[in-house]
Amino acid sequence: MKDLFENSSGLRKVAKEIPLSNVKIKDNFWSHYRKLAREVVIPYQWEAINDRIPDAEPSHALKNFRIAAGIETGEFHGMVFQDSDVSKWLEAVGFSLQTHPDPELEKNADDVIDILEMAQRPDGYLNTYFILKEPENRWRNLAECHELYCAGHFFEAAVAYYNATNKRKVLDIACKFADYISDTFGPEEGKIHGYDGHEEVELALFKLYKVTGNKKYLNLSKYFLDERGAEPDFFDMQWEERGRKDFWQGGVKREWGKTYFQTHLPVRQQESAEGHAVRVVYMCMAMADVAAETGDVELFKACKKLWKNIILKRMYITGGIGSTSIGESFTFDYDLPNDMVYGETCASVGLAFFAHRMLMIEPKSEYADVMESALYNTIIGGMAQDGKSFFYVNPLEVNPEACEKNPTKHHVKPRRQKWFTCACCPPNITRTLTSLGQYIYTVNEETIYTNLYIGGEASISLADNEIKLIQETDYPWKEEIKIKVFTEEEIKFTLALRIPSWCPEAKIKVNNQVVDIEERTLNGYAMINREWKASDEIVLILKMPILRMKANPLVRADIGKVAIQRGPLVYCLEEADNGSNLHEIYLPKESTFEEGFDSNLLGGIVVINTEGKRLVNSEKWVNKLYRYEAEEEYIPSTIKFIPYYAWANRNVGEMTVWVREL
Repeated sequence: MKDLFENSSGLRKVAKEIPLSNVKIKDNFWSHYRKLAREVVIPYQWEAINDRIPDAEPSHALKNFRIAAGIETGEFHGMVFQDSDVSKWLEAVGFSLQTHPDPELEKNADDVIDILEMAQRPDGYLNTYFILKEPENRWRNLAECHELYCAGHFFEAAVAYYNATNKRKVLDIACKFADYISDTFGPEEGKIHGYDGHEEVELALFKLYKVTGNKKYLNLSKYFLDERGAEPDFFDMQWEERGRKDFWQGGVKREWGKTYFQTHLPVRQQESAEGHAVRVVYMCMAMADVAAETGDVELFKACKKLWKNIILKRMYITGGIGSTSIGESFTFDYDLPNDMVYGETCASVGLAFFAHRMLMIEPKSEYADVMESALYNTIIGGMAQDGKSFFYVNPLEVNPEACEKNPTKHHVKPRRQKWFTCACCPPNITRTLTSLGQYIYTVNEETIYTNLYIGGEASISLADNEIKLIQETDYPWKEEIKIKVFTEEEIKFTLALRIPSWCPEAKIKVNNQVVDIEERTLNGYAMINREWKASDEIVLILKMPILRMKANPLVRADIGKVAIQRGPLVYCLEEADNGSNLHEIYLPKESTFEEGFDSNLLGGIVVINTEGKRLVNSEKWVNKLYRYEAEEEYIPSTIKFIPYYAWANRNVGEMTVWVREL
């Protein structure tokens, strides 16, 4: 029997996106973060790329473009991928303008686009590092120098801004650059038979194809994927051609090997997520896009293998991925250390985007579950509640003294940073928040899938009919979601409501009539098929018990421990509520939980309280490091859990997600 995604001709794309401008979010939880993105983070990033933040290291990103455009004089400064900071800002602006027009912001963006146009070389090339610093070395070190990566982020920005404003200039700049890349790379004689070290251009070319209809961009995206991992090794050949010279001291390639770049095997043969975590999920996004568009079943099956490996063996409970700071990488199955984790914010953003791509092909709730987990835990946890500081690394256990004094934990920070020399994570959060409306619903010819429960309204075209859905909810705090359906005339279609994997019991009523969910559930969605008319109302109750989550016994770091989860939110202990030495706290199996909403704490959260026990460090341990026959003593201790995303918004202190069970 064929999988859901296959038909007689191969792969078929089940769902389509709803235009971002058709979704208006009015949500008690998410509106705060989206407002921060518009009113705080985008302006802050604008100041950062213009080098106007006194206590942050200068970005120089926009100045590099001004110098390349001939507007200013000077030299290139910053990382080799510094251009991408400007592109990510512009992409977030594009998403923001699609839902919240802002003439001043649009004027700033137009001015930047004018500079980009002046900086672009006559042949279409646009990269300030190689324009200003090494013009003779274009495309000579693709393993390390991010040329195609920077191009990809610009293409994504161009598409988002064009969709927002319908202004062609930025799209024309992007197409000119993409045409030059197409003339430079490919299987034909005389072209470069290679690919970039950091996947990104593949998925961006696909977006450019979708907005322009130019199949040249789709074919080039497919070529980059097909060529990856081919023999002889492209990066080895370039290294030899350069006289074995490296860009980064020590040589990234020789230190971490082919798996770091996902070039150890052709993409269709890769069965486990290896190497740099962000690169893996960006590669998978492109694989899913190309597979769905071209009907490539083999490519999609490779996507599924990588997906399963990540979520079943290599993903943190918070939706974080990447177990080590060495190469910001995956390591091996079930290796999920809590205090040494990397869990880069960008990687969770990429995982959420990958999940969305998979959801577009196969409407299965497992994809939306992971997307939701990453959004509610790691992604928003990567930004402070005032929108002015950020995490690059998202640990599940923190001891501030260890972060300061143990060199192997220097990458873990007990407080968010104002900005980064490598500033990829803050703008990735911003573009996620400003594009959030894209992920709530997907639709095919006869079914509207509700993937996320976020308040607001959406206008959806279905079989030549316009349908409006209005969600009202206090999710993730409360269990009830109301969805009102508005149509001009009666229309029969299926409204598919996701039943999350964490929910042990769900109830649905349509116009106060109980719906039998068990008979209607398909792939994790309750399929409500009926003749819908104006003002029909669905009430969905998703029970949110407090769950003691346990890890697979093969996860050594979590054996004998539990994590607390309520709804999509993973909880943690923080020193501000529970004192220091959190490792001494145990949670008895018989402990019961009390939950309550505290409107004055951390922007308003549901806190969870329970009675635990704390190991006593008694006088018997004075002047002793080890003892035999040491009987453990415990004292009762009231403990408080807060949502993981909200940690590190108060004083610097310890934090832990996993707690020992007694």
